[in-house]
Amino acid sequence: MLYFLFGYLDKLMDFPGAGLFNFISFRAAMAVITSLTISMVFGGRLIKYLKRRQIGETIRELGLEGQKEKAGTPTMGGLIILGATLLPVLLFANLSNIYIQLLLFTTIWLGMIGFIDDYIKVFKKNKEGLSGRFKIFGQVILGLVVGVTMYFSPDIVIREKSRTHDYIQKVNVLNEASYARAKEKFNVESSKSTKTTIPFVKNNEFDYSILIKWAGKGAEKYAWLIFIPIAILIITAVSNGANLTDGIDGLATGVSAVVLATLGILAWISGNIIFADYLNIMFIPNAGELAIFISALVGACIGFLWYNTYPAQVFMGDTGSLALGGIIAVLAIIIRKELLIPILCGIFLAENLSVVMQVSYFKYTKRKYGEGRRIFLMSPLHHHFQKKGYAEPKIVQRFFIVAIMLAVITVLTLKVR
Repeated sequence: MLYFLFGYLDKLMDFPGAGLFNFISFRAAMAVITSLTISMVFGGRLIKYLKRRQIGETIRELGLEGQKEKAGTPTMGGLIILGATLLPVLLFANLSNIYIQLLLFTTIWLGMIGFIDDYIKVFKKNKEGLSGRFKIFGQVILGLVVGVTMYFSPDIVIREKSRTHDYIQKVNVLNEASYARAKEKFNVESSKSTKTTIPFVKNNEFDYSILIKWAGKGAEKYAWLIFIPIAILIITAVSNGANLTDGIDGLATGVSAVVLATLGILAWISGNIIFADYLNIMFIPNAGELAIFISALVGACIGFLWYNTYPAQVFMGDTGSLALGGIIAVLAIIIRKELLIPILCGIFLAENLSVVMQVSYFKYTKRKYGEGRRIFLMSPLHHHFQKKGYAEPKIVQRFFIVAIMLAVITVLTLKVR
């Protein structure tokens, strides 16, 4: 809203300071400050309200140390994260940007599904919450919306071939407004494409249409049959991975903040024609606007950590964890870095795999030996370390360190070819 207001004032009367809103860096800084302030100031008030309404977590008996003390801790704290994200985005982002619109839909859609799940757990006293099939159905719907929009929307293009070198020599500016003006003068060709970024190969790019070329000449136009299911799979996997990671105080929030900050860097350089050309990575017009959304979300997560670190005063619940995972997945798909998710979201992947391995091995050994056996002391993975006697803060800190290492490796893959 403020983006359009000050843009109008700048054009109409050259209003002092209005030109700052042309710069992504300024709006991203304002977004992170605003979201951090909202989550820290209003977060405390929401926690008090949740306590008064006795909206507390129902704890399952898992035999973990300190588990009983968590009973009654306010949940649905994901509302703090979502609220502190949406307001700065509405204020500072360009709401006509297709990528911002996709992320707003993702946030509201998965936040609503998570809220229904938490509502059933808290108010209906049903520990199972929303049926797993309904969660999956909601994630599939989101995957369809994102996949169809990414593939068919005319507003979503990448640079296939451009006179970038000539452009950089003639235009010595970095902001999006100057790019838009110069684009009219210089031929920066962009087109629809199913290309994405793949690590450790020479050109760093992979085209999904290759997977359907076996069907014959002209089959490339049906690449959406490959791309959309992949989008659904990624969104479902990452969203559930974040949900599984939200098992001990501060873990999912902190890891998500690290992942989001990394995606913010990748989004900004992917949407900046000069840095994209310098680093020889895919240039995605208008993707730089994502930095405002990501900055707001990172600020909201850090502010939420003020109350969510051990011992937690509030839990995010599925309201927050499902939304965070889904947003991360959609962001990666938008900036064509979804094939980097196994590295960047390695913590989420490990948590997911630990559950799959545990359940599969237990069922296999029960059929074969008549008694189920386990690989881990307990899954997801963070509970395994709890069973080994590690304190919650130590587990969280070490997972943070691993998450930061994976983030650095993810960025390095752009140059390791």
